[in-house]
Amino acid sequence: MSQRVPGWAVETLSGAGFEVRMRDSDAPASSDELVRLVEGARGMVSFLTDRVDCAVIEAGGALEVVSTVAAGYDNIDVAAAVERGVEVCHTPDALTDATADLTMALLLAAARRLPENDGFLREGGRILWRLEQPLMGLDVSGTTIGIVGAGKIGTAVARRARAFGMRIVYTGRSGWDRPIEEELSATRCELDELVRTADVVSLHVPLTDATRGMIDAQVLQAMKPSALLINTSRGALVDEDALADALESGWISGVGLDVFADEPAVNERLLALRERVVLTPHMGSATEGTRRAMLATAVDNVIAALRGCAKNVVPRR
Repeated sequence: MSQRVPGWAVETLSGAGFEVRMRDSDAPASSDELVRLVEGARGMVSFLTDRVDCAVIEAGGALEVVSTVAAGYDNIDVAAAVERGVEVCHTPDALTDATADLTMALLLAAARRLPENDGFLREGGRILWRLEQPLMGLDVSGTTIGIVGAGKIGTAVARRARAFGMRIVYTGRSGWDRPIEEELSATRCELDELVRTADVVSLHVPLTDATRGMIDAQVLQAMKPSALLINTSRGALVDEDALADALESGWISGVGLDVFADEPAVNERLLALRERVVLTPHMGSATEGTRRAMLATAVDNVIAALRGCAKNVVPRR
């Protein structure tokens, strides 16, 4: 275990016949700490703050499985693991609903300018209803949301957006089955068309060499000036300096971001912006039930892999 975890997780592994070595900290582990941790270990439970690179994998000469408590796995050198016969497993289902819920929360908070209105009252502003009052928001019902990525989270967000009366367009490596498209009245299109037509662009793709920086200046300039960008996937999907330019120049209306390119740091230019800019500290899965389910899945993944029946194995590109 690369971080301190609740006793029940250790007891589950011990009860399955495995000796557990746990790092007594919940701060991110250094590379040297991870190397020492995996020496002689058959399995590893890791977290998204762990950089499980080739050096770590090589240090674990007996390593058979790395199970990450996350849906994403861009922090793990999957190619190096595969080359050495190490399974890499993740938790793709446990956080779907929580992340989709936060996506909608960011969308609504940015559209209705909730942080700004909250700050207005806390700083002494008066409640004075009038037809055109300060900090007016954007309508959500009747607008179009563009879902970038047709996986489980993207699908869950589309269902929530549909319940809010939004039209759905989407793009992804593989499309939704016809029953889902019909349920959502969704239209599949290419990214360039999606960003031109959507009032909200919501990102739900993994971070890969192909998707890194996919939302760049060209894409941002192609969006509607009234559009919002929502990202609960991985920060490096977005060129953050281009995004700051877009917000400062009015290329787009606003953003809701839960993830950032250089975590735990946050781009200073984005921090300085207030108007229709909602930032949260990578909390998409941060509910008690979801985090417990993620850890339980990761522990179960280790046990299954060490018994020769690995599950939730990450796609091998």
